[in-house]
Amino acid sequence: MHPNPAHQPPTTGAVQVHQPTPLAPAAPVMSAPIVVQPTAVPTVASVVLPDGRIVTGYAITPMQPEAVTAKPVVSRTAVNIALGGIGFGAVCGGLLLLTTFIAALTALVTQLITLAAVIFGGWIAVQAFSTRGRTGGGTTIHIRKAVIKRNRFHG
Repeated sequence: MHPNPAHQPPTTGAVQVHQPTPLAPAAPVMSAPIVVQPTAVPTVASVVLPDGRIVTGYAITPMQPEAVTAKPVVSRTAVNIALGGIGFGAVCGGLLLLTTFIAALTALVTQLITLAAVIFGGWIAVQAFSTRGRTGGGTTIHIRKAVIKRNRFHG
């Protein structure tokens, strides 16, 4: 039970009940019959029914449906999947060659950097240990006879 809202007074009148009116059932949609003209005049046939009545009419041969076209041995879906696999295989081969090329290029750059470091380091070593062209860095004294008396150097 739900209480009536405070702003709405309770209804005290006759209630009208409406009964639904049933609709007529929809007629089934029939496709248009296919009319086939006979190629020759058909023969008349008579049939005796079990209750003794005789029905006379043309004998109609039933229409033969068109022969179903033979399905291919391999379906189109299988062919498409196979072609996709061949394409994927071709791409994978290209990717393999690409990664091989990148690895070779990386090795070449590494060797060039190592060669540059060896050459530059050798040039620095030659500059550090050579005495040619040095001036001002120190005084070179050629000592021929050294005489040391009483802990003193006499040259």
